[in-house]
Amino acid sequence: MISEQDILNAGILIVDDQQSNVQLLEVMLRDIGYLRVTSTIDPYAVCELHRKNRYDLILLDLQMPDMDGFQVMEGLKDIETEGYLPVLVITAQPSHKLRALAVGAKDFVSKPFDLVEVRTRIHNLLEVRLLYRKLENYSKVLEQTVLERTAELRESEARFRRLTELSSDWYWEQDEDGHFTKIFGPVLEMLGIQVDDALDNTRDDQGARWNVTERKILEANLSARRPFLDFVYSRTNPDGSKQYLMVSGEPMFDSSGRFTGYRGIGKDVTETMYSKDASSI
Repeated sequence: MISEQDILNAGILIVDDQQSNVQLLEVMLRDIGYLRVTSTIDPYAVCELHRKNRYDLILLDLQMPDMDGFQVMEGLKDIETEGYLPVLVITAQPSHKLRALAVGAKDFVSKPFDLVEVRTRIHNLLEVRLLYRKLENYSKVLEQTVLERTAELRESEARFRRLTELSSDWYWEQDEDGHFTKIFGPVLEMLGIQVDDALDNTRDDQGARWNVTERKILEANLSARRPFLDFVYSRTNPDGSKQYLMVSGEPMFDSSGRFTGYRGIGKDVTETMYSKDASSI
Protein backbone atom coordinates (compact mmCIF):
# COMPACT_ATOMS: atom_id res chain seq x y z
CA MET A 1 0.00 0.00 0.00
CA ILE A 2 0.99 3.64 -0.49
CA SER A 3 1.16 5.70 2.69
CA GLU A 4 0.12 9.32 3.03
CA GLN A 5 3.74 10.23 3.68
CA ASP A 6 4.77 8.58 0.41
CA ILE A 7 2.28 10.79 -1.40
CA LEU A 8 3.49 13.94 0.34
CA ASN A 9 7.09 13.05 -0.58
CA ALA A 10 6.23 12.66 -4.28
CA GLY A 11 7.98 14.88 -6.81
CA ILE A 12 5.68 17.45 -8.45
CA LEU A 13 6.42 19.91 -11.27
CA ILE A 14 4.11 22.87 -11.96
CA VAL A 15 4.24 24.25 -15.53
CA ASP A 16 2.35 27.47 -16.33
CA ASP A 17 3.42 30.60 -18.15
CA GLN A 18 1.45 32.71 -15.67
CA GLN A 19 3.52 33.27 -12.54
CA SER A 20 0.39 33.99 -10.48
CA ASN A 21 -1.03 30.54 -11.27
CA VAL A 22 2.28 28.92 -10.38
CA GLN A 23 2.38 30.70 -7.02
CA LEU A 24 -1.23 29.79 -6.24
CA LEU A 25 -0.59 26.11 -6.85
CA GLU A 26 2.74 26.13 -5.00
CA VAL A 27 1.21 27.72 -1.89
CA MET A 28 -1.74 25.33 -1.95
CA LEU A 29 0.48 22.25 -2.25
CA ARG A 30 2.97 23.35 0.39
CA ASP A 31 0.15 24.20 2.82
CA ILE A 32 -1.19 20.67 2.43
CA GLY A 33 2.26 19.26 3.22
CA TYR A 34 3.80 18.36 -0.13
CA LEU A 35 7.57 18.52 0.30
CA ARG A 36 9.00 18.31 -3.23
CA VAL A 37 7.28 20.92 -5.35
CA THR A 38 9.13 22.48 -8.30
CA SER A 39 7.84 24.94 -10.90
CA THR A 40 8.74 26.58 -14.19
CA ILE A 41 7.15 29.13 -16.50
CA ASP A 42 9.27 27.93 -19.43
CA PRO A 43 7.63 25.07 -21.36
CA TYR A 44 10.89 24.40 -23.23
CA ALA A 45 12.55 23.42 -19.94
CA VAL A 46 9.99 20.76 -18.98
CA CYS A 47 11.43 17.74 -20.81
CA GLU A 48 14.97 18.27 -19.54
CA LEU A 49 13.71 18.82 -15.99
CA HIS A 50 11.69 15.61 -16.15
CA ARG A 51 14.59 13.69 -17.67
CA LYS A 52 16.76 14.68 -14.70
CA ASN A 53 14.18 14.41 -11.91
CA ARG A 54 11.53 11.93 -13.10
CA TYR A 55 8.62 13.69 -11.44
CA ASP A 56 5.74 11.67 -10.09
CA LEU A 57 3.28 14.26 -11.40
CA ILE A 58 3.43 17.22 -13.79
CA LEU A 59 0.73 19.90 -13.54
CA LEU A 60 0.73 21.22 -17.09
CA ASP A 61 -1.03 24.28 -18.48
CA LEU A 62 -2.17 23.67 -22.05
CA GLN A 63 -2.36 27.25 -23.29
CA MET A 64 1.14 28.70 -23.34
CA PRO A 65 2.80 30.90 -26.00
CA ASP A 66 5.40 29.49 -28.43
CA MET A 67 5.09 25.93 -27.08
CA ASP A 68 1.74 24.70 -25.80
CA GLY A 69 1.02 21.81 -23.45
CA PHE A 70 0.28 19.38 -26.26
CA GLN A 71 3.77 19.89 -27.68
CA VAL A 72 5.23 19.42 -24.22
CA MET A 73 3.43 16.08 -23.87
CA GLU A 74 4.80 14.93 -27.22
CA GLY A 75 8.30 15.63 -25.92
CA LEU A 76 7.58 13.77 -22.67
CA LYS A 77 6.60 10.66 -24.63
CA ASP A 78 10.22 10.31 -25.76
CA ILE A 79 11.23 10.11 -22.10
CA GLU A 80 8.39 7.97 -20.77
CA THR A 81 9.01 5.19 -23.28
CA GLU A 82 6.65 2.77 -21.52
CA GLY A 83 3.73 5.05 -22.32
CA TYR A 84 2.79 6.37 -18.88
CA LEU A 85 2.65 10.19 -18.87
CA PRO A 86 2.31 11.47 -15.29
CA VAL A 87 0.46 14.60 -16.47
CA LEU A 88 -2.49 16.49 -15.00
CA VAL A 89 -3.48 19.14 -17.56
CA ILE A 90 -4.79 22.58 -16.65
CA THR A 91 -7.11 24.23 -19.15
CA ALA A 92 -9.84 26.83 -19.48
CA GLN A 93 -11.04 25.32 -22.77
CA PRO A 94 -13.53 22.42 -22.38
CA SER A 95 -12.76 21.28 -25.93
CA HIS A 96 -9.12 20.63 -24.97
CA LYS A 97 -9.94 18.08 -22.28
CA LEU A 98 -10.71 15.09 -24.50
CA ARG A 99 -7.79 15.90 -26.79
CA ALA A 100 -5.43 16.03 -23.82
CA LEU A 101 -6.64 12.66 -22.52
CA ALA A 102 -6.30 11.20 -26.02
CA VAL A 103 -2.62 12.12 -26.24
CA GLY A 104 -1.76 10.63 -22.85
CA ALA A 105 -2.72 12.99 -20.02
CA LYS A 106 -4.08 11.15 -16.99
CA ASP A 107 -6.59 13.77 -15.81
CA PHE A 108 -7.47 17.45 -16.05
CA VAL A 109 -8.58 20.44 -13.94
CA SER A 110 -10.39 23.50 -15.20
CA LYS A 111 -9.59 27.16 -14.81
CA PRO A 112 -10.51 29.01 -12.69
CA PHE A 113 -9.34 26.55 -10.04
CA ASP A 114 -11.59 24.78 -7.60
CA LEU A 115 -8.90 24.15 -4.98
CA VAL A 116 -10.73 21.24 -3.36
CA GLU A 117 -11.04 19.55 -6.74
CA VAL A 118 -7.38 20.25 -7.57
CA ARG A 119 -6.19 18.77 -4.25
CA THR A 120 -8.34 15.66 -4.70
CA ARG A 121 -7.25 14.98 -8.26
CA ILE A 122 -3.58 15.51 -7.40
CA HIS A 123 -3.82 13.15 -4.43
CA ASN A 124 -5.59 10.44 -6.45
CA LEU A 125 -3.20 10.67 -9.39
CA LEU A 126 -0.16 10.48 -7.15
CA GLU A 127 -1.51 7.42 -5.39
CA VAL A 128 -2.04 5.67 -8.73
CA ARG A 129 1.37 6.78 -10.02
CA LEU A 130 3.21 5.53 -6.93
CA LEU A 131 1.35 2.20 -7.05
CA TYR A 132 2.33 1.89 -10.70
CA ARG A 133 5.98 2.52 -9.87
CA LYS A 134 5.85 0.11 -6.95
CA LEU A 135 4.47 -2.61 -9.22
CA GLU A 136 7.10 -1.79 -11.85
CA ASN A 137 9.89 -2.05 -9.28
CA TYR A 138 8.44 -5.28 -7.92
CA SER A 139 8.41 -6.78 -11.42
CA LYS A 140 12.06 -5.82 -11.91
CA VAL A 141 13.03 -7.28 -8.54
CA LEU A 142 11.10 -10.47 -9.31
CA GLU A 143 12.77 -10.77 -12.71
CA GLN A 144 16.21 -10.27 -11.15
CA THR A 145 15.42 -12.81 -8.43
CA VAL A 146 14.41 -15.38 -11.05
CA LEU A 147 17.66 -14.77 -12.95
CA GLU A 148 19.70 -15.15 -9.76
CA ARG A 149 17.89 -18.33 -8.70
CA THR A 150 18.32 -19.80 -12.18
CA ALA A 151 22.05 -19.06 -12.06
CA GLU A 152 22.26 -20.62 -8.59
CA LEU A 153 20.47 -23.76 -9.79
CA ARG A 154 22.80 -24.07 -12.76
CA GLU A 155 25.82 -23.64 -10.54
CA SER A 156 24.42 -26.15 -8.06
CA GLU A 157 23.84 -28.66 -10.85
CA ALA A 158 27.37 -28.09 -12.14
CA ARG A 159 28.81 -28.65 -8.64
CA PHE A 160 26.69 -31.76 -8.23
CA ARG A 161 27.84 -33.06 -11.58
CA ARG A 162 31.49 -32.49 -10.65
CA LEU A 163 30.94 -34.21 -7.31
CA THR A 164 29.35 -37.26 -8.91
CA GLU A 165 32.16 -37.42 -11.43
CA LEU A 166 34.67 -37.51 -8.58
CA SER A 167 32.78 -40.02 -6.43
CA SER A 168 31.48 -42.31 -9.18
CA ASP A 169 31.84 -43.21 -12.83
CA TRP A 170 28.35 -42.07 -13.80
CA TYR A 171 25.09 -40.57 -12.59
CA TRP A 172 21.74 -41.80 -13.89
CA GLU A 173 18.04 -41.04 -13.73
CA GLN A 174 15.08 -43.11 -14.85
CA ASP A 175 11.43 -42.16 -15.34
CA GLU A 176 8.52 -44.09 -13.82
CA ASP A 177 8.59 -46.55 -16.73
CA GLY A 178 12.25 -47.44 -16.22
CA HIS A 179 13.59 -45.48 -19.19
CA PHE A 180 16.83 -43.59 -18.68
CA THR A 181 16.29 -39.83 -18.88
CA LYS A 182 19.69 -38.54 -17.72
CA ILE A 183 23.18 -39.98 -17.69
CA PHE A 184 26.37 -38.12 -16.78
CA GLY A 185 29.62 -39.96 -17.37
CA PRO A 186 30.91 -42.68 -19.73
CA VAL A 187 28.26 -45.29 -18.99
CA LEU A 188 27.81 -46.33 -22.64
CA GLU A 189 31.53 -46.74 -23.20
CA MET A 190 31.92 -48.58 -19.90
CA LEU A 191 29.06 -51.00 -20.41
CA GLY A 192 29.09 -51.25 -24.19
CA ILE A 193 25.28 -51.35 -24.28
CA GLN A 194 22.38 -49.14 -25.29
CA VAL A 195 21.08 -46.97 -22.47
CA ASP A 196 17.47 -48.17 -22.69
CA ASP A 197 18.65 -51.80 -22.65
CA ALA A 198 20.94 -51.47 -19.63
CA LEU A 199 18.43 -52.93 -17.17
CA ASP A 200 16.00 -54.53 -19.61
CA ASN A 201 18.06 -57.29 -21.26
CA THR A 202 20.23 -60.12 -19.90
CA ARG A 203 22.62 -59.80 -22.84
CA ASP A 204 24.18 -56.59 -24.20
CA ASP A 205 24.87 -55.83 -27.85
CA GLN A 206 28.46 -57.13 -27.58
CA GLY A 207 27.43 -60.59 -26.36
CA ALA A 208 28.16 -60.20 -22.64
CA ARG A 209 25.82 -61.98 -20.21
CA TRP A 210 24.53 -60.51 -16.96
CA ASN A 211 24.25 -62.55 -13.77
CA VAL A 212 20.55 -63.44 -13.75
CA THR A 213 20.23 -63.83 -9.97
CA GLU A 214 21.84 -60.50 -9.23
CA ARG A 215 19.77 -58.74 -11.86
CA LYS A 216 16.55 -60.16 -10.40
CA ILE A 217 17.48 -58.74 -6.99
CA LEU A 218 18.17 -55.34 -8.56
CA GLU A 219 14.94 -55.45 -10.55
CA ALA A 220 13.01 -56.40 -7.39
CA ASN A 221 14.39 -53.33 -5.64
CA LEU A 222 13.36 -51.15 -8.54
CA SER A 223 9.90 -52.69 -8.80
CA ALA A 224 9.30 -52.24 -5.06
CA ARG A 225 10.62 -48.68 -5.30
CA ARG A 226 13.14 -49.34 -2.53
CA PRO A 227 16.40 -47.44 -2.17
CA PHE A 228 19.57 -49.49 -2.50
CA LEU A 229 23.18 -48.71 -1.61
CA ASP A 230 26.37 -50.09 -3.16
CA PHE A 231 24.61 -53.00 -4.86
CA VAL A 232 27.13 -55.02 -6.86
CA TYR A 233 26.14 -57.04 -9.90
CA SER A 234 28.24 -58.58 -12.63
CA ARG A 235 28.39 -59.68 -16.22
CA THR A 236 30.53 -62.15 -18.13
CA ASN A 237 32.14 -60.71 -21.25
CA PRO A 238 32.55 -62.69 -24.51
CA ASP A 239 36.24 -63.27 -23.71
CA GLY A 240 35.26 -64.94 -20.42
CA SER A 241 36.35 -62.08 -18.17
CA LYS A 242 34.04 -60.78 -15.48
CA GLN A 243 33.03 -57.18 -14.96
CA TYR A 244 31.58 -55.94 -11.66
CA LEU A 245 29.42 -52.83 -11.37
CA MET A 246 28.27 -51.14 -8.16
CA VAL A 247 25.16 -48.96 -8.18
CA SER A 248 23.24 -46.94 -5.60
CA GLY A 249 19.80 -45.54 -6.22
CA GLU A 250 16.80 -43.93 -4.61
CA PRO A 251 13.20 -43.49 -5.76
CA MET A 252 11.96 -39.98 -6.65
CA PHE A 253 8.52 -38.60 -5.84
CA ASP A 254 6.82 -35.33 -6.76
CA SER A 255 5.17 -32.91 -4.30
CA SER A 256 1.95 -34.96 -4.32
CA GLY A 257 3.78 -38.19 -3.48
CA ARG A 258 3.55 -39.70 -6.98
CA PHE A 259 6.48 -41.90 -7.97
CA THR A 260 8.41 -40.28 -10.83
CA GLY A 261 11.41 -42.58 -11.22
CA TYR A 262 14.86 -43.36 -9.85
CA ARG A 263 18.19 -41.61 -9.63
CA GLY A 264 21.57 -42.84 -8.55
CA ILE A 265 25.24 -43.35 -9.23
CA GLY A 266 27.24 -46.21 -10.67
CA LYS A 267 30.84 -47.34 -10.67
CA ASP A 268 32.98 -50.04 -12.22
CA VAL A 269 34.47 -51.97 -9.26
CA THR A 270 36.03 -54.82 -11.22
CA GLU A 271 39.57 -54.12 -10.00
CA THR A 272 38.38 -53.82 -6.41
CA MET A 273 36.54 -57.15 -6.59
CA TYR A 274 39.56 -58.93 -8.08
CA SER A 275 41.77 -57.43 -5.36
CA LYS A 276 39.43 -58.79 -2.69
CA ASP A 277 39.43 -62.22 -4.31
CA ALA A 278 43.23 -62.23 -4.45
CA SER A 279 43.62 -61.18 -0.82
CA SER A 280 41.28 -63.93 0.37
CA ILE A 281 43.39 -66.68 -1.21
